[in-house]
Amino acid sequence: MAQVKKEEVRHAILQAAFASFSEQGYSDTTIPAIARRAGFSTANVYSYFRSKIDILFTLYEPWLQDCLDKFESSIRRIKDPHKRMERILLALWRDLPRASNGFANNVMQAVSTSAGSEDYSPRLRLLFQNRVARWMQSCTPVSDREAASMAAVALMAFDGFAMNVHLPHGVSCDQKTVQFFAALLMRSAVPKGIED
Repeated sequence: MAQVKKEEVRHAILQAAFASFSEQGYSDTTIPAIARRAGFSTANVYSYFRSKIDILFTLYEPWLQDCLDKFESSIRRIKDPHKRMERILLALWRDLPRASNGFANNVMQAVSTSAGSEDYSPRLRLLFQNRVARWMQSCTPVSDREAASMAAVALMAFDGFAMNVHLPHGVSCDQKTVQFFAALLMRSAVPKGIED
């Protein structure tokens, strides 16, 4: 007889995993530890999720979407394009890496240790990049392609800041860094002949 999955069990596993990832990080969290914290067996966790990275991405997508929705709401209220670009970079490089005790750092740990796992999909990163590109395009009149390039570089910097958030001497983003890069991006019109 097939096991009937219960939403409350799945939810308890996800809550336990979020707490463990937030406190210990992805690398130091194990499936048995998540199971113990949720009050279930390790086998029970595997009946709901294929792997630890599957659990992480199940948590990360709604968490990220919620963070981005909040940032977008604050970004929309800023009328000055230069100040809006600064707020975008501050959200990406300071606020998001710090959110929920550096939860985004877990994705950096997972991806960097995954050895090409089939569980990783670039879908979420592309959604994230496209959203950031739209924000940036609202600040400066660049083409879709240029906005995508700007967003890709901004997200690479986000990855670095997210990786550094828990390091004792890690690099963090400050207002001067944001002001400098916002000024560069606002002057980002590509000269003729450099497009390709």
